[in-house]
Amino acid sequence: MNANRRLRPNPPSERSDSDDNGILNERILFLVFQSMDWDIQALSSTASVNHKLRAIVKRLLWRELCKYRAPRMAAALGNCAPNGRIGGGWHTLAKLMFFCGGCEPTRNFKVSQPTPGHLVKSSRFSKTSGQSFLTKKCRGDLLYVSDPCEHPMGEKEDDLGIYRGVFKGFDKSRTRAYLIGRRVKLEERVRCPYCGAPVWSMTTAGLVPKSAARRLGSHHGALEYFVCVSGHMHGMCWLVPLSDDENGLSEMNGCDDSDFDDDHYGGVRRISYDDRTATNGSIGSMGEEVVVDGPAK
Repeated sequence: MNANRRLRPNPPSERSDSDDNGILNERILFLVFQSMDWDIQALSSTASVNHKLRAIVKRLLWRELCKYRAPRMAAALGNCAPNGRIGGGWHTLAKLMFFCGGCEPTRNFKVSQPTPGHLVKSSRFSKTSGQSFLTKKCRGDLLYVSDPCEHPMGEKEDDLGIYRGVFKGFDKSRTRAYLIGRRVKLEERVRCPYCGAPVWSMTTAGLVPKSAARRLGSHHGALEYFVCVSGHMHGMCWLVPLSDDENGLSEMNGCDDSDFDDDHYGGVRRISYDDRTATNGSIGSMGEEVVVDGPAK
């Protein structure tokens, strides 16, 4: 045998091919994450392993996570989307469900210091709340909005509320048609924290109804929110401290959004803890969708 003869590398074994196919088998991955109750951190870690797993997670598994955690909201958003593809993708919706995007100062909303984004333990998205963010001319749209994530800002400042939401079928919505028809300019320095797309300022567009402040528990004008070209919403507000007036609270608890329009504005209150508490997969008293970070019981 010639000592100088080059050794050719052995071809990959059939066993390694089989193992690889098992790891990348969509059905196996589906069953694994189903058994884990669609744990978002485990799914995120899997997507970061390599580009093949990332492609499977992006194309299939994020959608299944959304359907498991918020079945009604996911069904409503997916029904109007061509081929079941929603604006920004299902991975973006999953991020919107479980990630508070933080807050940076804008030209219409000033904060003493930026607030970083973070994962949230639980969120509740409500289409009833979403109606409070739509003016009369846009009331035919369907918008899901979360309860505000509260951030203490110190003794001398009110708490900061950060909220987020998503439109159903934004491409055909009245809100988008109004923005395009009025030639409202996109913001130069703000991007969607969920998909990175350009955004419109609803304050600049004059599309912030007074009912939005009431729903958040804020003063009218003490809030700002944006909508991106894919239909994702994010915003911030100053939360009014809880009132000691039990009568006022009782009157407010007996009202719904139909009592308020763009021409009527009364007192404000912060949404109480009881307003936000519900079990996973249930619907609140006003038809609200619930998303909980944890396995269904």
